[in-house]
Amino acid sequence: MTLYIGREASKLWKRICSETTTEINLLLDNWKYLFAGLIFQYIHGLAARGVHYLHRPGPTLQDLGFYVLPELGQDKAYISETVFTFVFLSFVLWTFHPFIFKSKKIYTVLIWCRVLACLVASQTLRIITFYSTQLPGPNYHCREGSKLATLPKPHSALEVLLINFPRGVIYGCGDLIFSSHMIFTLVFVLTYQKYGTRSCIKHFAWLVAIVQSLLIVASRKHYSVDVVVAWYTVNLVVFFIDKKLPELPDRSSGNLPMSLPLSTKDKDSKNKEENHKLLNGNSVDPADWRPRTQVNGKIQEDANGIHDSAMNGA
Repeated sequence: MTLYIGREASKLWKRICSETTTEINLLLDNWKYLFAGLIFQYIHGLAARGVHYLHRPGPTLQDLGFYVLPELGQDKAYISETVFTFVFLSFVLWTFHPFIFKSKKIYTVLIWCRVLACLVASQTLRIITFYSTQLPGPNYHCREGSKLATLPKPHSALEVLLINFPRGVIYGCGDLIFSSHMIFTLVFVLTYQKYGTRSCIKHFAWLVAIVQSLLIVASRKHYSVDVVVAWYTVNLVVFFIDKKLPELPDRSSGNLPMSLPLSTKDKDSKNKEENHKLLNGNSVDPADWRPRTQVNGKIQEDANGIHDSAMNGA
C-alpha cells in the first residue's frame, strides 16, 4: 500500500512539473494578454468607484421582478454572494486541473487569455451603460437615508485610485443596467460549456446561473433589466469573440503552442498559399522525399529507375 501511494505521488509530482514547464513557456509568450486583462479589472473597479460619486438616491423604480420574487431581506444578502463565490472558485480550480489530472483538454494560460478577452469586452459595454444613465440603486445601502448612498467628494486622487477594496466594491452604487456578477457567471459557464467534458456539470452550471439571476433580483442588488441585459449581451459578446479568436489547440496532438494559434483567417490564407505552391511545383511534402541518384546528368527517383535505363540502353 505504501509502495503504491509512493508511486502515484511520484507520478503526480512529475505531471505537475511537466505541466508547470509547459504553462511557463506559454506564459512567457502570452503574458501581455493576461496582464492587460488583469489591469482592466482594476479599471473596471475604478469606473464603478467613480460612478458612485455621481449616484443620487431616489425612489426605487417599478420592477416586475420585485413583484414576482419575494424579497430576501438585508440579512440574507450573503446568499447570492455565496453562490457567486462558489461559481468563481469552482471555475478557477477547473482551469488549473491540467496540473493534477491525466485527462487534459485545455492549457491554463490560453483559456484565461480567452476568458479575460470576454470579460474585458463585456465590462467595457457595462462601463458605457452605467455612465450613460445613472439610476437610483435598489440595494439597501443605496436608498435614501443611507450614508453610503452617495460618496463625499474625494480629498485627493489617491482616494479614488485605491477604490477602497473590497468594501468599495461590495457597497458600490450607480453601476447598474448591467450585472457584474452575471458577466463573470455567464462567461465562466459558457467557457465550460465549450471546453468542459462533463455534461452533468454543464447542466448544473446553467442551473446555477439561473438561480444566481433570481437571487440577485430577490436580494435587490440589481433591477431585473440588469440581469436580462447581461444574459443576452454576454452571450453575444462570447459568440463574436469566439468568431474572432483562434481555437484552442488540441492537446491530444502533443504539440506545444508557444503562442496563441493562428486565427481562422490566417489559417485560410496559409492553406491557400500552400496549395498555390503545390500547384506550381514549388513545394513537396516532406513525407514524399526519397533518395535520388544522378546518372548521366539526369535525376532518377530510385535504383530501379537506373536499372531500367541501363536495360533500355542495352
